[in-house]
Amino acid sequence: MTAFFQSLGMSYNGAWFTATMAGILLIALPLMLAVAMVIYAERKLWAAFALRRGPNVVGPFGLLQSFADGLKVFLQETIIPSASNRGLFLIAPIITFTVALMAWAVIPFADGVVLSNINVGLLYILAISSLGVYGVVIAGWASNSKYPFYSAMRAAAQMISYEVSIGFILICVVLWAGTFNMGGIIAGQTGHVLGFINAYGLNPLLFPIAVMFLISSMAETARAPFDLTEAESELVAGYQTEYSSMSFALFWLGEYANVLLMCALNAILFWGGHLPPVDWAPLYLVPGIIWFFAKILVMFFIFAWVKATVPRYRYDQLMRLGWKVFLPISLFWVFLVSGYLMYIGHFE
Repeated sequence: MTAFFQSLGMSYNGAWFTATMAGILLIALPLMLAVAMVIYAERKLWAAFALRRGPNVVGPFGLLQSFADGLKVFLQETIIPSASNRGLFLIAPIITFTVALMAWAVIPFADGVVLSNINVGLLYILAISSLGVYGVVIAGWASNSKYPFYSAMRAAAQMISYEVSIGFILICVVLWAGTFNMGGIIAGQTGHVLGFINAYGLNPLLFPIAVMFLISSMAETARAPFDLTEAESELVAGYQTEYSSMSFALFWLGEYANVLLMCALNAILFWGGHLPPVDWAPLYLVPGIIWFFAKILVMFFIFAWVKATVPRYRYDQLMRLGWKVFLPISLFWVFLVSGYLMYIGHFE
């Protein structure tokens, strides 16, 4: 894209800046539209599970319901509690929203279609995704209210608990792929299983950690059944209790952007990313971005399915699952995978 703008007579620096900004907008704007649509889709799925209709009034089939909700919160008054830390209170939702967008910079939507194709893309994702909790922690602290503060402490503990096991799971994938580059991880899955299935997830040795990563993704994004940070029955609404108007909406946008990011990571790390499910030439005629979006939607359906059907964990159950189940299993799996790869001469 930089070369295209240079062909229009721009200098290299100007062309690079323009190309980068265009790339950011090409990702951010469709992502915001996708967030609005998946909120609608999730509400329709919940309604289907509960034998209800869901949104069906605003726009054809209720498609404009999310935009109507967004307009409603945009027109509401922003109320800032008098005892809160005003600066931190306002910046917390901005942090959550911004960090959720930053992680998409290294996500390959198709072969070569990525904003920044860096060699340490997976490390970048791990670092950025762990920053999202700071928006929640700052919101809880700045609100100067007990329920948001309890929620902030829960969020910090929850993030630490599941980041550790996610890190060990990613080590297994990196050992097998031999690279931290997201495109390289996808390329390594070509014909991986039985010589024609493009997925690490169907490898018998990697399937258990694929399931663990999916569950940890739900815990990392504080989704049901791990939404202890906003447990209505205990904390009113958690860290969001004192928020209103657009500051409240930014938390929701950030949450769903993070959910879509985790769906994308599940698709990239274990299910072939933009590759077709089977390494068969005619399937490659379908654009890679279509396969990628289809896999994201499947993962999102699983997220919505779990939220609609699985009851919320108790907090001690959440901690026990992270520290006493996932941590030892993921650590053992690093030894298992690395030992197997050394045995077959993978590193030679």
